[in-house]
Amino acid sequence: PVGSVEVVLMDVPEMGYLHTDREHQGQPCHGRGEICIRGPSVFKGYYKDEAKTKEAIDDEGWLHSGDIGLWRPDGNLQIVDRKKNIFKLAQGEYVAPEKIENILGRSGLIGQCFVYGDSFQASLVAIIVPDEEPVRHWASQHEDTSLSGASFVQLCASPALKEAIMNDIRLYSKESKLAGFEIVKAIYVESKPFSAEDDLLTPTFKLKRNKVKEKYEQVIRKLYADMPPPRSKL
Repeated sequence: PVGSVEVVLMDVPEMGYLHTDREHQGQPCHGRGEICIRGPSVFKGYYKDEAKTKEAIDDEGWLHSGDIGLWRPDGNLQIVDRKKNIFKLAQGEYVAPEKIENILGRSGLIGQCFVYGDSFQASLVAIIVPDEEPVRHWASQHEDTSLSGASFVQLCASPALKEAIMNDIRLYSKESKLAGFEIVKAIYVESKPFSAEDDLLTPTFKLKRNKVKEKYEQVIRKLYADMPPPRSKL
């Protein structure tokens, strides 16, 4: 960097990047995080758009680039990732999971959710943590009277609740005009909420996506394994 520009790496704990990190994919480094810069020659803001400016520049004047970088042992800065959580599916479509999670969160039955996909799969799956109070109300109104006396863990394991949540997912996805590839095709219903104590949330309650993926890796594999193959196009 030039002498008039400051560069720092700021922690992105929800992605597992910290300025104290000393290793990246088995190689030594001197910190990882979002690349932020400030100085007299750095962009000062968007013209007549204060809201967008505040998204890019913090109160201390740091411009947040959205790039994840690391300091190499030789002192060079290397870009290794993007802060925005966007991934690509097998057919090349790009997906922003947080957008979909916000849409699914409109369902009264859904308390927390984690949407997952990768470049080896054509569809999305999700880990869903239901909101207990609405779920108990739903159970009390269900035609299967045995559900009203079930524990929350039993309700989360019931096919009826899974079906109800999937119906909501389809409803809100359609209302929001999501593309076909953005619609979650299979879910796992988890009774235990994601928490900071379990290292699945940051102190500000953001999902640690890498940690959630690690915890539910086998569950995710099974969701994909049990999914019917896509219909071939004639």
